[in-house]
Amino acid sequence: MRTRSTAALLSLPLVLGLAAPTMADDATLDFGVPAWPGITVKTEIAAQLLTPLGYTTRTEELGMQVVYQGLDSGDLDVFLGGWLPAQNSLYTPLEESGAITSLANNVDGARMTLAVPEYLYAQGIQSFADLDANRDDFDGKIFGFGAGSAASEILNEAIANDTWGLGDWQLVDTSVVGMLTAARDAISREEPIVWVGWTPHWMNLELDMRYLDDPQDLFGENNGASQVLTVARSDYAEAHPNLVDFFTNFTFSAEEQSWMIREFGQQERSAESVARQWLREHPSRVQAMLEGVTTRDGEPAWPAVEGTFGEGNAE
Repeated sequence: MRTRSTAALLSLPLVLGLAAPTMADDATLDFGVPAWPGITVKTEIAAQLLTPLGYTTRTEELGMQVVYQGLDSGDLDVFLGGWLPAQNSLYTPLEESGAITSLANNVDGARMTLAVPEYLYAQGIQSFADLDANRDDFDGKIFGFGAGSAASEILNEAIANDTWGLGDWQLVDTSVVGMLTAARDAISREEPIVWVGWTPHWMNLELDMRYLDDPQDLFGENNGASQVLTVARSDYAEAHPNLVDFFTNFTFSAEEQSWMIREFGQQERSAESVARQWLREHPSRVQAMLEGVTTRDGEPAWPAVEGTFGEGNAE
């Protein structure tokens, strides 16, 4: 059985100042979910798989900081969006204290760094080192998605330090929608633009874009390569080895999650519908996710799920 709570921050006892529930209370698996399309759909896929295995799940839609607070206090059990290194300041202290543990990197190929249109890349703008020589074409502007974001902090530091000659550049921080609208408009006119890009995201499917090389790794090692961790409350993971096995197997490619984000965020389909379509179209992947996993009663998981997401159960 699945339940969903879309209440605001006051839905958590930790915000009300009430006593936290007993650690490893396994009556319900509580997911923390920021209002991000990719995490929303992934969490729904997990819930749809775990329900026929006998687990009850609940989704709490909360801000990022409150998700980590909930994992620390015991109000939440699992979070599927531990993006590192961007969330290091939230993640690392709790990992070092033993409050949380990572079960898997659930997205293969995640990355965040600067991006340009394909036609600029073809013209030779392929690295951060190529930007300043073409400053006038870009009007000295880099488009970001919000002041205070990890990307904003990285770029402001680069500007302050004149890294790659960016000292006289301006970071135009708007919002994700504002940034991508600017990118889409510039691409439609084949004009120069550089913006903060990342994958997984629908932009990788909708925009003809390429990521710039950065030998100085301003956005992290390996040119901004990122991990998207499945984070669990340590006590909960210790008490539920079967769920640890499940979440260890529960992984996706960046392209798959980009599709989820587009279908849910751009096409405005329900998370339930997008999740069910993915499950219906990927039976071999689902079977692999359930390898070594059992139902809550100890029976093999795959027979309990096989056939659940057939054509007749599409919606």
